[in-house]
Amino acid sequence: MALCVAGCALLIAASLLTGVIEFGPAAALSDPEALAVMAVSRIPRTLALVLTGATMGVAGMVMQMLARNRFIEPTTAGTGQSAALGILVVAFAWPAAPIWAQMIVASLAAIAGSAGFLLLIRNLPPSQPLLVPLVGLIYGGIIGAVVTFLGYRFDLLQYVEVWTSGDFSGVLRGRYELLWLAGVLAVAAYAVADRFTIIGLGRDASVSLGLNYVRVAIAGLLVVSVVTAVTVVTVGMIPFVGLVVPNIVSRLRGDDLRASLPWVALTGAVLVTLCDLIGRLVNHPYEVPVSTIFGVVGAVVFLWLLHARPARA
Repeated sequence: MALCVAGCALLIAASLLTGVIEFGPAAALSDPEALAVMAVSRIPRTLALVLTGATMGVAGMVMQMLARNRFIEPTTAGTGQSAALGILVVAFAWPAAPIWAQMIVASLAAIAGSAGFLLLIRNLPPSQPLLVPLVGLIYGGIIGAVVTFLGYRFDLLQYVEVWTSGDFSGVLRGRYELLWLAGVLAVAAYAVADRFTIIGLGRDASVSLGLNYVRVAIAGLLVVSVVTAVTVVTVGMIPFVGLVVPNIVSRLRGDDLRASLPWVALTGAVLVTLCDLIGRLVNHPYEVPVSTIFGVVGAVVFLWLLHARPARA
């Protein structure tokens, strides 16, 4: 854990010192222009990276416990697409809506989308685990197609692109603070981590152990949906975070969420920050969106996970 924390600290320092305006550590502590850049752009962006990676990883782990399947995450189960649909509805009905109103509507839409997905997979045979991500991809694809069609029909495709492509280049002070709400929800998920671990055993086993299955499932649904909605509203959708990070940690630490959730949050923060740094440096001074970089990295890592032998097998 100490090594991972040290690596995360180094990545945070690198993120603070990387950008179009170049300055060293000494200037960052004394030069007025550098201090202004740090306060307005670099610190908010780095905090947004850490919060997004940590909370999306936690949301992905909770979603996998609710669905009892390791091959899904919020952006492949219709949650992210539903949040984008909610934002699109706000753009139609209230073009000048403040960001908090967008977040509320996006959260409600994400809750409805996640609940619809869980209802769809409820009767799938447990002996066919690959049916769950397949249904999720189709379900999310349908909702995404509706979002794209409405964006095309009402000349809002540019806005749709912003919501569906995760990018931190526009993160500034005053435009990322909603992500702290996602952080609070991630901490709340850790507080009831034992219950989420039990719910991963299934409804019958949970009830036999005295757990209020419906209440815990609703709590998990709220965590997943609100975290996803806040992320989509603030920086857009970032694929594979909620899929790759929980799988990496579960291979190494097992399925006890009380022990694994801190590792999930730390690993998510490290990977998202690292991918953002790569996106900033690969074509400097221009940027490649972090969703593109993580999509490539996540696909490679996930293919490796599919073929590698679990450490705790």
